[in-house]
Amino acid sequence: MIEQHTTLNCNGTLLELSSPIVMGIINVTPDSFYADSRASSVEQALRLAETHLEEGATILDVGGMSSRPGAEIIGVEEELNRVLPIIKALKARFPETVISLDTIRAEVAAAGVEAGAGMINDISAGSLDENLFSTVTTLNVPYILMHMQGRPSNMQSQPTYDNLVQDIFDFFVKKVGELRALGLKDIIIDPGFGFGKQLEHNYTLLQSMHVFQVLGLPILTGLSRKSMIYKLLEVEAAEALIGTAALHMVALQQGSKILRVHDVREANEVIKLWSQLENH
Repeated sequence: MIEQHTTLNCNGTLLELSSPIVMGIINVTPDSFYADSRASSVEQALRLAETHLEEGATILDVGGMSSRPGAEIIGVEEELNRVLPIIKALKARFPETVISLDTIRAEVAAAGVEAGAGMINDISAGSLDENLFSTVTTLNVPYILMHMQGRPSNMQSQPTYDNLVQDIFDFFVKKVGELRALGLKDIIIDPGFGFGKQLEHNYTLLQSMHVFQVLGLPILTGLSRKSMIYKLLEVEAAEALIGTAALHMVALQQGSKILRVHDVREANEVIKLWSQLENH
């Protein structure tokens, strides 16, 4: 049995992952695919954060740039102007809460951690900013390493794999090796559901996610209300909560330690049910 890494140092706050936890999404964007996750002002972000925390979120994930399929990359200044006021306000209001910053840029990551973020969530695995790996290592905060084929603007243009699970496993081995060589201590892996994957890819990946446990790193699952659910069920994202909950149970059974979600209470209910099953 591979020993699993279960403690993260989030800019001075220790995070325990011996049991699964929930990350609540706060999108400071006008174009994220699920409207109820968007916050267009500091006040809105604080209200959403308060709801997430009341419902049991352990981490708040703040993102200033949409990563939905077809999304374009915005400018650095615009991203900074969106996320920094939110991070500062969240840190002031909820000082004990771990704030994750969803960004692909070293400059934004550094400014965000200075403002109070304790974790960096990067959909690009360092591929869109050559300085990101070294910057995160210097910042000494946990780093979420996500697999994506292509870029948000083109990632869903017929993605193909020689062997889906093996290709993604090899990707993680390579990238984790690079980060370890730089000296980064705390790494979380995210298989990247919906990022350069066709619908069938996503379900194959979900069913095989236990394979990644051999890396000994916490696994984050981000599939909340995604098209892999609502397109298959022929509904809208707003109607995909039950489907999300069903797949969250599978993710937990496959070894996921962090559920990145729009609906925190329901995710925690799934964790409670999973935990009851695990203890029998």
